[in-house]
Amino acid sequence: MSTTLAIRPKFNIVSKHSQKEVIEKIKVALDHPNTAIMGTLIDTHIILKIPLTQQHYWSPQLDLDIEETTNGSLINARFGPRSSVWLMFTFFYSILSFISLMILIMGLAQLNLGMSAQILWGLCITSILFLSLLLTAKIGQQLGQEEMVQLKKFLLQAIHEY
Repeated sequence: MSTTLAIRPKFNIVSKHSQKEVIEKIKVALDHPNTAIMGTLIDTHIILKIPLTQQHYWSPQLDLDIEETTNGSLINARFGPRSSVWLMFTFFYSILSFISLMILIMGLAQLNLGMSAQILWGLCITSILFLSLLLTAKIGQQLGQEEMVQLKKFLLQAIHEY
């Protein structure tokens, strides 16, 4: 996978098969008794996951959006954490953003009034916390790396696009 800072890495697959054929191929692969992947199909959106018995906190899921093109179809794939993990990170980023904004407003107001604005040091703390969250996300992504490979391999085998 990628070594960039993307929290939710993505990739595209151009397939010669039509949108309906791709969806049907994935559906057949998911219904196979020996499959190691579970999935949810919602119209042209598919979510592939590791079975619950093998999941851990950092287990990823693969979201697929399948679009019809003139020569077949385009599969837009995006890895991401489960919804609960994504919501937790969103919550913490939101709280840190709000706290940073409040510190900035208070500090600038104190500066304009000629007071000591030592509260602005809080921005250093929130910055460290932001970076810690980002580092935690990257570590979690590395812990789910093998499962990401497993999900992508399943997709490629299901649609027969090596």
